[in-house]
Amino acid sequence: MKKCVFILIGCLFAAFTAFAQRADKPLVQFTGITYNADSSKVIVPYVTITNISNKNTTYIANYKGYFSFVTHEQDTLRFSAVGFFPQDVIIPANSVNKSYTIQIFMRPQVIMLPAFHIFPWATTDEFKKDFLTMKIADDDLENARKNLSKSALAATNSTLPRDAGEIQSAIGQDMHQRVLNSHSLIPNPLLNPLAWGSLIKSITAGDKSRSN
Repeated sequence: MKKCVFILIGCLFAAFTAFAQRADKPLVQFTGITYNADSSKVIVPYVTITNISNKNTTYIANYKGYFSFVTHEQDTLRFSAVGFFPQDVIIPANSVNKSYTIQIFMRPQVIMLPAFHIFPWATTDEFKKDFLTMKIADDDLENARKNLSKSALAATNSTLPRDAGEIQSAIGQDMHQRVLNSHSLIPNPLLNPLAWGSLIKSITAGDKSRSN
């Protein structure tokens, strides 16, 4: 019990001594503005100012970087802000007119974060399942083979209109046929049973190509 009393008395004496020593220090009006060290024209607003020597008492600069408060001589003040390195300032002793004005230049702090990749799979088992069932895309050679296959060319030929060369060839054949038959009677295809058979065959073939 006596040991506890002695410890309590020692703590009270240490606290009273520290308070007495701090009371002996003169008060100082601490004023200043916080700037960006990269450019003296850029203000750093809302900087947190912590008085380490006085129970971590906290002050905050305004949106223009201006601050002004009362502290003691030889107090250590720490300036901190997001994206800047912390900076400590010690109030000098024997200040003129009991005031101290300063410009604080905060150095920017660049933090390189590691790359973070987001995957659509919740577990490795889901990834393995999707990977095994994944359909691999065809390469250029396989695509060329599919596009040049007989069925692909037939489908393209049945849907695309004739180009200029095909039309010119058809006109030339028609003109040649007219020259050959210019001195003879041109048979009427409506009276030719072979022509009717060829027409029916063409219509049937056309229906099959369209169904394909």
